[in-house]
Amino acid sequence: MIVIPAIDIKDGNCVRLFKGDYSTVHKVAENAVETALAFQNAGAKWIHMVDLDGAKDGKRVNSQIFLDVAKNTDLKIELGGGIRDMESIEYYLSNGISKVILGSAAVKKPEFVKEALKVYGDKIVVGIDAKNGMVKAEGWIDSSEIHYIELAKRMESFGVNTIIYTDIDQDGTLAGPNLNDLDQLAHAVSCNIIASGGVANLKDIINLAEIDIFGAICGKAIYTGDLDLRLAIQICSKV
Repeated sequence: MIVIPAIDIKDGNCVRLFKGDYSTVHKVAENAVETALAFQNAGAKWIHMVDLDGAKDGKRVNSQIFLDVAKNTDLKIELGGGIRDMESIEYYLSNGISKVILGSAAVKKPEFVKEALKVYGDKIVVGIDAKNGMVKAEGWIDSSEIHYIELAKRMESFGVNTIIYTDIDQDGTLAGPNLNDLDQLAHAVSCNIIASGGVANLKDIINLAEIDIFGAICGKAIYTGDLDLRLAIQICSKV
């Protein structure tokens, strides 16, 4: 299992939210490039980045920060937030971003996801964010009537290889990941599943590895010091 540290950007700052609530925004680091370099020095190969403004506004907002991280580190970047058209995908992938995450588009523009997969293949990752099992979109503001497993199966049928699953009620809480939902998802589809939300400590990392989750995104726990990123990466390399 791979451990993927996270940097979320809002108004140009490195921040974390509590359960996806924009009113709880909390700055956690001064500089995205320096933070990413610290993750790289701890042994990370990938980094998960999100344009929170972009997710809410439906367009690229903090793009230069992500390109700066790509240019000044050796990390591979998976990036989400506000990527709703082919031009944005091409912009990021041609400027050093390794993979782009389509979230709201998977719910609202499935034909766009199909088109993106035809052109870019496994550089397209789908993010499924759910609350009480039901998918949410537009920076977690809009609700849908789609169950997360139903959407995952639909995306698998399109040819999606990797899905990032976020339980919104766990995100930013340090309460542990939703192992039940993740286990059900991993058994429902053949896609690589990356868990996001709630990881608090090494035990959570080990629990995810034991249910054959492909990757674990870690954010708040790294910034609070509850999770030693270097140790987590070392342990996962042996699992």
